Amino acid sequence: MNEQNKNSKPHEEAPKTVQGDSTVPSSSWKKALSKRWVFPAAYLAAAAIILTLVWVYQDASQKTLKPQGEANVSESVQSSEKPATEGKDGEALEVTANAQSMIWPVADDVAVSIVKPYFDETNPETHQEAMVQYNDTFTPNLGIDLATADDTMFEVRAALTGKVTRVENHPLNGNVVEITSGDTKTVYQSLNEVKVKEGAEVKQGDSIATAGRSEFEKDLGNHVHFEVYEGGKLVNPVSVLPQK
Repeated sequence: MNEQNKNSKPHEEAPKTVQGDSTVPSSSWKKALSKRWVFPAAYLAAAAIILTLVWVYQDASQKTLKPQGEANVSESVQSSEKPATEGKDGEALEVTANAQSMIWPVADDVAVSIVKPYFDETNPETHQEAMVQYNDTFTPNLGIDLATADDTMFEVRAALTGKVTRVENHPLNGNVVEITSGDTKTVYQSLNEVKVKEGAEVKQGDSIATAGRSEFEKDLGNHVHFEVYEGGKLVNPVSVLPQK
């Protein structure tokens, strides 16, 4: 038994291993850090990141500080400079007409007088002279009639700026022209040589016709019959015309 024990080899122990041995990784990091270009490269990368963050922050700050609606300031100024009457020609004429004072429908150098006054219900003293007789019928005069002392023809002009809304050859009233100026309508009857057409735009003082004769008031000779309506209601022309 002793010989067998002597010849038998003792058991060899297996090499021990330690879990988590970091010998290989640590040596790799040491080798990488030992290179000269590692630290400069890391510095440059960090600097680039910092500069990028600073640029992004400044851009965001400028956008935040910009007042709301700043881009619309010039647009608001431009829109406020536009005239209130901008639009179609008819609308502009209507605004102008409403701002005007009415003028007499004749030239300033024409000597005319009222040969038949307006029938004013509130003034009974004028009722008789303000009646128009046609055959056996008496009718209240709805306007005023203007004529010269020598029965001559004269130029008839627009009392207000507006649009010609009616041109008619009436069997009794003769040639008729109606001009609409906003809420005001002026009507001219007993005309001769009408110079405007329906739909035309006229300015205050424009010549629209010459005075003529009518069957309804043939005893007045050459004259113009002038009526005024405001808001659809008949008014005494003398109340809205300047004093002569």
